[in-house]
Amino acid sequence: MPTTADQRLLELLGKWLASLELHAGYCSLDEAAYASIQAWPKHQRPSRWIIDLAHQKALALKAQVEERARQGDAQFSESLELMIFLANLVGVEHIERFIPLAEPARERAATPVPAGSTALPPAASDAASTGTREMPQFAGGQGHTRSPSASPTVVRTERQAAATPARSAPAPSGAQPPKAPSAGSAPPAQNTGAGRDRFAPSDEVREQVIADAARLVQWGRKWYELAELISSMADRPQLTDVRRILKDNKSIIDERAGRN
Repeated sequence: MPTTADQRLLELLGKWLASLELHAGYCSLDEAAYASIQAWPKHQRPSRWIIDLAHQKALALKAQVEERARQGDAQFSESLELMIFLANLVGVEHIERFIPLAEPARERAATPVPAGSTALPPAASDAASTGTREMPQFAGGQGHTRSPSASPTVVRTERQAAATPARSAPAPSGAQPPKAPSAGSAPPAQNTGAGRDRFAPSDEVREQVIADAARLVQWGRKWYELAELISSMADRPQLTDVRRILKDNKSIIDERAGRN
């Protein structure tokens, strides 16, 4: 006999599965149509493989809950409810990286932007005003863009521009031109790029990329896919930095993924 906790959990899993089925259908929509199809909270648009993985895990959990209910285990569902509560309370780090609940009753007609128009539908405009970031398209898609404020390349350019001295004012008339260096004098110091390592990702970022890579490998992703996937995640380095971290730590990633 299912307990009250069993019934609550099975009802929640049913809502999640229905939502994931809707999301699977939304994968074919363009960005404007996706933004208008539901009243979305702030989130990154999930990719198809994430939706399929979540659907697989939800079905597996539903089967376990039903099996424990048949066995008369009254504590299993209550323990899962406590875990859900704690995960939402203290475990969530990237609040934009989730699959929002989609409900058939809240579904609206998609309103794609007409060709040649720059206007966004109301939902997309709201997302833009709140800083919502949409999921980039993988494999070099046209939508793969990154925020300039988060790009180490932009930061490096801004710092170099700030460190460059302003061009000196023209010398007054009658002033002596600067003397050329004598034959025995040392040549001026050249910019050899020795300070470039100052902009390398921190140890914390490096560790996060390694953890992401090991997890993706365990999920069945190919090695050549990792850099694109990880660089598309929130708060991750740009693509070139991710590739360098993966190359330098391949043995560590393989060991953590259980491939050695």
